[in-house]
Amino acid sequence: MEAGLLWFCNWSTLAVCAALKLPQIYAQLAARSARGISLPSLLLEVAGFLVFLRYQCYYGNPLLTYLEYPILIIQDIILLLFIFHFNGNVKQAVPYMTVFVSSWFILSLQKWIIDLAMNLCTFISAASKFAQLQYLWKAQDSGAVSALTWGLSAYTCATRIITTLMTTNDLTKMKQYRKEGKKGRMKEEVKEGAPKVELQSTAASRETTCTSSLNTA
Repeated sequence: MEAGLLWFCNWSTLAVCAALKLPQIYAQLAARSARGISLPSLLLEVAGFLVFLRYQCYYGNPLLTYLEYPILIIQDIILLLFIFHFNGNVKQAVPYMTVFVSSWFILSLQKWIIDLAMNLCTFISAASKFAQLQYLWKAQDSGAVSALTWGLSAYTCATRIITTLMTTNDLTKMKQYRKEGKKGRMKEEVKEGAPKVELQSTAASRETTCTSSLNTA
């Protein structure tokens, strides 16, 4: 049962991510405009994906648990190029690409660098979503933004919480998925589990006390 669930979550996530940004790309091409899409939000998203991918590679986690990230990064880069194209300045993308490529090598120089970057990745992801929502609120126009892409993204993060729990049980990764606005029950499980452990410890302590009293008598 668990193996089947893990297989479904992994492959359905990969399938969804393979087409995750396609509705957004199509909407952008149809509108012939980048209106409604926040450039800072997209840049932060690419940065978050890059850190997450590097973290997974650095610690040698199972390939199926993060294979969608190279796909998402490629799709986001295509979106970035379209944004610069429709804004009339494709060359402006070069400095950003240089920073991203350099970051890939810098992140793995020291263990503390990749660990720190991964912890900050939670805030990067949140800042990305906030920047996009703030942009939409100010513009009062969704423009070329695709609601389907956002919905599919919610599904992939929910499945990744499940696969993380079943494979690596990496709390840092789970915090990242949860912070991106996806549903998980990890905190509820921890809260429910704590009283049980406490009760078991109390019961064991009482049993030991009673046994000692009987032996003394």
